[in-house]
Amino acid sequence: MKTLEAIFKRRSIRQYKPGEISQQDIETLLKAAMAAPTARNCQEWEFVVVRDKNMFKKMLEIHPYARMLEHADCAIVVCGNTQREHAPGYWMADCGAATQNILLAATELGIGSVWLGVYPNQDRMDGLSRLLKLPAHVKPLNIISLGLPAEHPAEVDRFDPAKIHYELW
Repeated sequence: MKTLEAIFKRRSIRQYKPGEISQQDIETLLKAAMAAPTARNCQEWEFVVVRDKNMFKKMLEIHPYARMLEHADCAIVVCGNTQREHAPGYWMADCGAATQNILLAATELGIGSVWLGVYPNQDRMDGLSRLLKLPAHVKPLNIISLGLPAEHPAEVDRFDPAKIHYELW
């Protein structure tokens, strides 16, 4: 699959069919994440891979919009290590770039994925940090739910020329 094809084909997949994502594919997703750019090459990302269904149930208690985890095979929690950032706040953009790479790589591999926002909701951040026993300097940005897709939504053209400004507003 070519890059632009993956970008335009990527959709949020919330319904999964039974089946397992291979460990090799999980590692490919994580390699793709770590190929993302970061401010001053900080690479402040950290990842928690969760496959335990009991953990998914606990995550559902923390994140009210994570119902798709009930049928997911895997989740990757993308976190920022604030001890590695050169300036406060860059971890969010850097981990967002890593997240997008995971979503695009999942699309190419035929894996369904959806980005579940955690940051900046403090209750979700605190609950997930406790559940995953994250050190205080590691902040969860999101949960990426992964599974074999049971739905195949059509591509959507979101291009809007009215949102483009050249030189000045």
